[in-house]
Amino acid sequence: MRNKINRIKIILECLEQKQIGINGISRYFTTKNRLNTPRKLNLRKFNPFLKRVTLHKEI
Repeated sequence: MRNKINRIKIILECLEQKQIGINGISRYFTTKNRLNTPRKLNLRKFNPFLKRVTLHKEI
């Protein structure tokens, strides 16, 4: 039971699309272990609106 307490659900949102101001939002939902990664995540994921891989940051 202890392992399930440490995992939390997070949302990743595209930074480039937010800066450009294009309609629609590219978001991904995932989980992370808060003990192993206490800082916010930055992952490169595919953005279907821009049709390329962009940087997504945890919100």
